[in-house]
Amino acid sequence: MQEKWWHNAVVYQVYPKSFMDSNGDGIGDLPGITSKLDYLAKLGITAIWLSPVYDSPMDDNGYDIADYQAIAAIFGTMEDMDQLIAEAKKRDIRIIMDLVVNHTSDEHAWFVEACENPNSPERDYYIWRDEPNDLDSIFSGSAWEYDEKSGQYYLHFFSKKQPDLNWENEKLRQKIYEMMNFWIDKGIGGFRMDVIDMIGKIPDEKVVNNGPMLHPYLKEMNQATFGDQDLLTVGETWGATPEIAKLYSDPKGQELSMVFHFEHIGLQYQEGQPKWHYQKELNIAKLKEIFNKWQTELGVEDGWNSLFWNNHDLPRIVSIWGNDQEYREKSAKAFAILLHLMRGTPYIYQGEEIGMTNYPFETLDQVEDIESLNYAREALEKGVPMDEIMESIRVIGRDNARTPMQWDESKNAGFSTGQPWLAVTPNYQAINVQEALANPDSIFYTYQKLVQIRKENSWLIQADFELLDTVDKVFAYIRKDGDRRFLVLANLSNEEQDLTVEGNVKSVLIENTVAQEVFEKQSLAPWDAFCVEMTN
Repeated sequence: MQEKWWHNAVVYQVYPKSFMDSNGDGIGDLPGITSKLDYLAKLGITAIWLSPVYDSPMDDNGYDIADYQAIAAIFGTMEDMDQLIAEAKKRDIRIIMDLVVNHTSDEHAWFVEACENPNSPERDYYIWRDEPNDLDSIFSGSAWEYDEKSGQYYLHFFSKKQPDLNWENEKLRQKIYEMMNFWIDKGIGGFRMDVIDMIGKIPDEKVVNNGPMLHPYLKEMNQATFGDQDLLTVGETWGATPEIAKLYSDPKGQELSMVFHFEHIGLQYQEGQPKWHYQKELNIAKLKEIFNKWQTELGVEDGWNSLFWNNHDLPRIVSIWGNDQEYREKSAKAFAILLHLMRGTPYIYQGEEIGMTNYPFETLDQVEDIESLNYAREALEKGVPMDEIMESIRVIGRDNARTPMQWDESKNAGFSTGQPWLAVTPNYQAINVQEALANPDSIFYTYQKLVQIRKENSWLIQADFELLDTVDKVFAYIRKDGDRRFLVLANLSNEEQDLTVEGNVKSVLIENTVAQEVFEKQSLAPWDAFCVEMTN
């Protein structure tokens, strides 16, 4: 296998609206991100995945794009974008753009023309039908919206302001590739591809994900854009299995570098129920089974894993699966150590490295997320009590990830001198970057060390993965590299757990406890976690 820079990289996701506000309007922006590059360089990350900053009416916080080659005024200008790319490059940080090409905004010039002039070429850039079928939008309700002017329905799997693109149209595909090359020419480091597994959809047959033309389209995209470039490309693929992931990420297939799979994230929800029916407790046995499958079935030669706990669509891991009270720091470190030493490229979501938590939402007027608001409206119509609705939003709602970054203990957590677009989590005076940097034992320095370990240890790329048989609440695995054996172990619970591990510790790579003492007493305290090299 030819090693690529992204094999030992760590990517940091920035949600621009909530990262840093430079001009006091309450909304994070590009100059704000640039001003914090030294902080990210201190963390050691290799690349920034930038959630969309394109021109947009912001119906879905930028995932509804009106112009792919312009910057939304709330985030700044194209000059600000060029400066961010240049300043990041000086610090050996690459910018990964969020590519949203399953749909556009209904304010995109293509859709405006499609509606105004049904005979225009742009009409076929979208999906129209005289009669809708019973496909549902992911944001609830029908996936079809009636257009009064033309007397037809258009398809939208998200907001009605996000019409789906018709990838069967070759001219549309070429327009998309031209746009991608525009950004590649600016010197970006790659693309994260939003719901990319939906572009091959066949709506009349109700095929939404993994349609038959998906991989031919991606091969065509690869050849027309990034195929001969040294770029990271990662697809968001909710329905992927290891076998499907190989189709995307096998180097011989010439499609993408890797995909995000969400099988482990599915454990947040009750099986067979809508997402708002969340699981009250993590099924650790199932978590082990899922990671073991992905680590052993998706090998180095035929694909590559991405590793993540958090993103802009998910609740904070320390709140939903960890303990964000008594063991906040320790449980956050445990999840970090467990994940970052697996095979794959780790992704850190902003604030994860300081242990930011979910927001204690009390009323609907504190909520901004369109998905949460749609759920609340429908649930109320069905007679679900408001306190039950708010409990679901508090646990699983997307706004939990979107509260402003907590920089210091000053007003608005140092995020903005103005009124933030979304409220700052109330615990910011205790949980913030300034506090984390001042404490040598903070979560931040655990993440910093994990990033460094990744850069310095090539065995993390090639070493075999072997899941160990342990008590239910303990997750332990061995990474084997020739004669070397590295044990990674975490107690994912608030209770002490028995441990039976044979062998002696040669050296400690990282720990949130004293690993040597754990071996001596053969017992794990709550949320103990470490990686040690074992003697042969």
